[in-house]
Amino acid sequence: MLKKKDTLIAPSLLASNFLETGSEVQMINDSAADWLHLDVMDGRFVPNISFGIPVIRDIHRVAQKPLDVHLMIVEPDQYAEAFKQAGADHLTVHYEACTHLHRSLQLIRSLGMKAGVAINPHTPVLLLQDIIEDADIVLVMSVNPGFGGQSFIPRTYEKLRQLRRMIDDRGLDTLIEVDGGVTMENAGEIVAAGADVLVAGNTVFSAPDPREVIGKLKGEKAN
Repeated sequence: MLKKKDTLIAPSLLASNFLETGSEVQMINDSAADWLHLDVMDGRFVPNISFGIPVIRDIHRVAQKPLDVHLMIVEPDQYAEAFKQAGADHLTVHYEACTHLHRSLQLIRSLGMKAGVAINPHTPVLLLQDIIEDADIVLVMSVNPGFGGQSFIPRTYEKLRQLRRMIDDRGLDTLIEVDGGVTMENAGEIVAAGADVLVAGNTVFSAPDPREVIGKLKGEKAN
């Protein structure tokens, strides 16, 4: 299992300038960020297409932070080994996309990656109670997946509190990751509700000084 620590920051490359991908990755290397978040979309599970294995392989050549790969795709088991070979350190699949979720998480772990499960805004936390021990990461989507720049869904706070209780009551080290609409204004409240990892896209990459924003997010702690 991953060891808990202070709030982890995972800038989402989806919000970056793709014409300057190498420079954007280097900026993250030089920042206080902990992970590099990579959203893979197939146009089927979500109504958008982003990037895939060849791009991640190239990013891995220059990235100095763990690659936190979020698969928003159908039939993710077919590609798990390929993403491992491309350099993924963590591989997160969607509860809603996996017919046999336990098998999917075990496959990811068997390949030497940290296994994550993501849930969409409409999916209750309660549905994770039978597989939570098999997940290193639970990624709570705080917007509907597929596009960046959306507003944070307030109901997420209660979901985070429920998930925090579930994890703590069982004495697990599972990390809670939040993706979607994370800003400087709500980051503290998100962490206070139970989040360990903040995924930030537009908040980081639209800022005049992205590294400064990453550093400020890194300093957010629950009261």
